Amino acid sequence: MNIKRAYRFRFYPSPEQAVMLARTFGCARFAYNTMLRRRTDAWYERQERMGYHETSAALTALKKTAEHAWLKEVSSVPVQQALRHLQTAFTNFFAKRAKYPSFRRRDGVQSAEYTASAFKWDGASLKLAKMDAPLAIRWSRTIPRGAKVTTVTVSRDTAGRYHVSMLCEDAVSERPAVTGKIGVDLGLTHFATLSTGEKIAAPNALRKHEAKLAKLSRRLAKKQKGSANRQKARRKVARLHARTADSRRDFLHKLSTRLINENQVIAIESLSVKNMQKNRRLAKSISDASWSEFVRQLEYKAQWYGRTLIGIDRWHPSSKRCSDCGHTVAKMPLNLRSWICPECSSLHDRDINAARNVLAAGLAVSAHGESVSPMSL
Repeated sequence: MNIKRAYRFRFYPSPEQAVMLARTFGCARFAYNTMLRRRTDAWYERQERMGYHETSAALTALKKTAEHAWLKEVSSVPVQQALRHLQTAFTNFFAKRAKYPSFRRRDGVQSAEYTASAFKWDGASLKLAKMDAPLAIRWSRTIPRGAKVTTVTVSRDTAGRYHVSMLCEDAVSERPAVTGKIGVDLGLTHFATLSTGEKIAAPNALRKHEAKLAKLSRRLAKKQKGSANRQKARRKVARLHARTADSRRDFLHKLSTRLINENQVIAIESLSVKNMQKNRRLAKSISDASWSEFVRQLEYKAQWYGRTLIGIDRWHPSSKRCSDCGHTVAKMPLNLRSWICPECSSLHDRDINAARNVLAAGLAVSAHGESVSPMSL
């Protein structure tokens, strides 16, 4: 199967490269924000539509003015790509897939995209346009030999770390078939309970750093706006957020890869995360668990490696149904973690029983040839 896969690495720019990247980020952000404002004003003031071609022509005219001659000091490709991203943002908005495009912030995540004409990749080093030396990249993994790099995106997060993402045209092959079949019940106390009886503890990435994060946030709030000390405090908060996100991402990738490697069929219950987050007592824990990202990883990895991922309807009574005899009880409050079936007297752990029912429902769906496309959390 031919796919497009992005390989992301951290790199450490030289002082000269850092200056050039800062200019590039600024020019791309300026182009995006300026044309967003022009498109908005054109519609609300004159009821005129502006598309990519109109904004591109406006940018060209802007570069010819003495006031904006600095736009020509950086590679034109990332600046032009910013307009393409703006067009994509409007397309998603009109298709009701996203909110109205917002302005890019100077203190937010900065990025610049380079197409094939603006970088050189020889299989071992990467050199960007307007730079004299290759980037000092920390190669944490190997890009497959012969993979064609089509797009390079450099970014600087709010913690000050630089990353480069290399989009490649790659080929993946199905992994050898295995006999494992498993049901997964997602939760908060335990991130996942498997139909085999295994319970996987929740990483609680945010909860582990919550107290320190609150302390650093209070210190940040007391700093004078615009001061160097406020900038230092903001960087400390951003670093802790980055550490939390990295920890959560690492856990999700390791668990999803393990389940894909060990099982041919994976059944998982769909959950309405947006509705569940309306519960103010559980909203923070639900967001910290990141169930949606976990299912997204299972989806594309199952597609890549020839596995079957089955989504079970959210209204399926997996917790209330006995996995031994099929009897369904009327109510099952959340604080009841184990129960005895009134029909067959089987003692059930609530989560393990639910995982077994999810697996049984998934196998039934697959056997009857019904839709097995995973749900969107």
